[in-house]
Amino acid sequence: MREHGYETGRLNLPFVGIPTFAKKPYVSDWDTLDCDVAVLGAPFDCGAQFRAGARFGPRGVREASTLFSFGHAGAYDHEDDATYLGSDVKIVDMGDADIIHTDTVQSHLNIEYGVRKALAAGALPVVIGGDHSVNIPCINAFDNQRDFHILQIDAHLDFVDERHGVRFGHGNPMRRAAEKDYVTGLSQYGIRNVSSTAREGYVAAREMGSDIQSVRHFRAMGVAKAAKRIPQGAKVYVTIDIDAFCPSIAPGTGTPSHGGFLYYEILELLQLVAQNHEVIGIDLVEVAPDYDQTGGTSILAAQLLLNFLGFIFHARKGE
Repeated sequence: MREHGYETGRLNLPFVGIPTFAKKPYVSDWDTLDCDVAVLGAPFDCGAQFRAGARFGPRGVREASTLFSFGHAGAYDHEDDATYLGSDVKIVDMGDADIIHTDTVQSHLNIEYGVRKALAAGALPVVIGGDHSVNIPCINAFDNQRDFHILQIDAHLDFVDERHGVRFGHGNPMRRAAEKDYVTGLSQYGIRNVSSTAREGYVAAREMGSDIQSVRHFRAMGVAKAAKRIPQGAKVYVTIDIDAFCPSIAPGTGTPSHGGFLYYEILELLQLVAQNHEVIGIDLVEVAPDYDQTGGTSILAAQLLLNFLGFIFHARKGE
């Protein structure tokens, strides 16, 4: 390998090589995980009620994430005068959970198994969906963890108990989560327009400890006040449905809903959450790359995850 200026060895440019998440190492043996962050793909979209395609979300987000793989010494942010995700933060890509087409139960169990392996290794699990039903096995995997709160960023409440006999589709995850005795409550931000849940679902959600805020509510109170509504001192699991964002910037999803968030609104919220809470898990779902030929939705998802991880580990260092 030829020297070029002061650099030697492989340049490993974003468009070269295997697109693991942010071009981080791939670990296929989940019993050997030794990392701070374990990224797991959950390419399951059999829970979708309308447009499928989120099964390709993990691939799309991984490929988009290579755009941000230059930061070998971390990513310097001049606004914060901080370097995020330096070499001290070890991120690995676990690959994907095994998915069995049309078999929700076993596919969900396989996703749950992967999250449990990440937790057993002491890593922060980051799951890339897949439709929002993949949140169900993610939350199931936390049954031996301490109590925590869920922050849901989404256009839809996803609080259906049962519809046509379906209890584990992408309209059900927040209802299934609220039923867990180790989930202390939910902050559901971005909920708007014609939603996935009937009025009785909203009533049940509030009775079961949900704080439901639309995008207009969120903007009226501001980011700082919205962040303060999350219970002080709570551990937080964050689930992000990409349709929380306005489809003008995130059209690549199965159920777009106009009037959504813009990038900095959520970035600033996540930064405050990272500063004020222990984040114990993340999933980002419903990216369906084929509906966005620009690739912008996948880039948004990757950029959001990497920035959020930067905020989390910067806060853990107390900087």
